[in-house]
Amino acid sequence: MQNTPTKKIKIAPSILNADFTNLRSQIQQLEQGGADWIHLDVMDGKFVPNITFGTPVISSIRKITKLPLDAHLMVENADAHLESFARAGCNHITVHVEACPHLYRTIQTIKKLGMKAGVTLNPATSALAISEIISEVDIVLVMTVEPGFGGQEFISGQIVKVETLGEMIRQTNSNAELVVDGGVNEKNIQLLVEAGATVFVAGYSIFGKENIVNAVRTLKRIANGEEVKEELKKSKPKWQQSNRKFQNRR
Repeated sequence: MQNTPTKKIKIAPSILNADFTNLRSQIQQLEQGGADWIHLDVMDGKFVPNITFGTPVISSIRKITKLPLDAHLMVENADAHLESFARAGCNHITVHVEACPHLYRTIQTIKKLGMKAGVTLNPATSALAISEIISEVDIVLVMTVEPGFGGQEFISGQIVKVETLGEMIRQTNSNAELVVDGGVNEKNIQLLVEAGATVFVAGYSIFGKENIVNAVRTLKRIANGEEVKEELKKSKPKWQQSNRKFQNRR
């Protein structure tokens, strides 16, 4: 089934793959390229094995960009941290259905703090797991790799889940964004658009290129079905990440 999203296609670069010694410049390049959100992968070393960053880093990022900050909490007990992420300047918080036993309360708390609220599903989690909450959320995020690990292949079977969730969103008259996170690149982004996704988290397919500006523009143009000039496709890795096990190739 092919769906045509009615919402504007958005690109949400994941800074987990950025060069943190040059973060201000790289965020400026994301803005120049037309990025729509800045995606923040927050890991606690418990819900997922790796540890990334927290609210001090996010507060610093908030000072250097006006783009919406989209926090993806891969943590246990997300409820204990919601207020601190709101104070840090996050615009969106997405929590995992697998980690939140009182999901309705968590979603309502996020909204009361003035942020958009989202829910994330791991690859093995059925779309039906959020059937009772989907009408309450602003964002539905589908993981197309296992969270917390780098260098993974896109799980193509998740495209069916994207289609299912897109239909659930339409049936409930929800205005939720349908986000795909994991392995998004130039080869699969159009398929995901056709499945109904509206927002694309991308890390390595942007920060692993020589020209970050062109990388963002290329993904957006392909997603929108526009012709992409060859010179925009030609990018080589600019820098090597020193510790890949703490980086998600997205």
